[in-house]
Amino acid sequence: MTRYGYTLMTEQSGPREIVRYAAGAEEAGFDFEVMSDHYSPWLAEQGHAAYAWSMLGAVTQVTERVELMTYVTCPIMRYHPAVVAQKAATIGLLSDGRFTLGLGAGENLNEHVVGRGWPGANTRHEMFGEAIEIIRRLLDGGYVNYVGEHFRVDSAKVWDLPEQRVPIGVAVSGDQSIEKFAPLVDHLIAVEPDRDLVAKWDDTVTGRESRKIGQLPICWDTDRARAVERAHEQFRWFGGGWKVNAELPGPAGFAGATQFVRPEDVAASIPCGPDLDGIVEAVAAFTAAGFTDVALVQIGDENQQEFLDVAARDLLPALRAS
Repeated sequence: MTRYGYTLMTEQSGPREIVRYAAGAEEAGFDFEVMSDHYSPWLAEQGHAAYAWSMLGAVTQVTERVELMTYVTCPIMRYHPAVVAQKAATIGLLSDGRFTLGLGAGENLNEHVVGRGWPGANTRHEMFGEAIEIIRRLLDGGYVNYVGEHFRVDSAKVWDLPEQRVPIGVAVSGDQSIEKFAPLVDHLIAVEPDRDLVAKWDDTVTGRESRKIGQLPICWDTDRARAVERAHEQFRWFGGGWKVNAELPGPAGFAGATQFVRPEDVAASIPCGPDLDGIVEAVAAFTAAGFTDVALVQIGDENQQEFLDVAARDLLPALRAS
């Protein structure tokens, strides 16, 4: 049975609002919640980018049931992997075992801020592989020493570990990343309903139970024109694809790259307006591709509570009946 999640989109809401929406999403009946981990919004119109891990700590205390997850954290530059392991273990404890560490190879948008430049894709994947190995070893317990091409760890130990090891998910985009990272982690993360990607993952992790966790942007509103306008204003960057999105250095770059994207272009790829059937149909594409979990992104901050009310009353029952 597919599980349905809610995205705590840190680029479009302030920290107090994020914590409030987390409690509201659990009350609405969502099965899990994922949180983005950014230093910068994609576009200036979004207007926010508070520290995800502080918010996650608060979210653990205002929720009791929903599983929590980063979607996703990059452990190669802005954070050292040894520190990511410590943070993940702490959230695992605070949440009583409800946390999954979602990892990805990152974007220039967030990682350049530490002044080390932005490596090429092959170098980033090398760094990412080393980082995953370090994190896994630290989450397994005991002292870790590590000397790699990109990272060193000197007698590190995470002193506070949850009883159940924090599971790890990884964002993948093709055969190469699956072959390299699937054997090291527990779950798949992707943002497109790609059946071939899921099949390749399942072939690679044969005999091991694994979640496949997708994400879908939507823009629910009682007024479709208003929803299209908001989706275009805040989410027109989404159609660029990750090969482009990983390289642009900041909101100004994303604004320039998307200056010719029209509202109708965005509406063609993102369900907009009050039509819940369109959302159900878009989610069904992920289910048909083999995803076990789908997290919705409700675009914009201004009507999140209204959306949560609709989700509780109409949308989640419709999704579970489909």
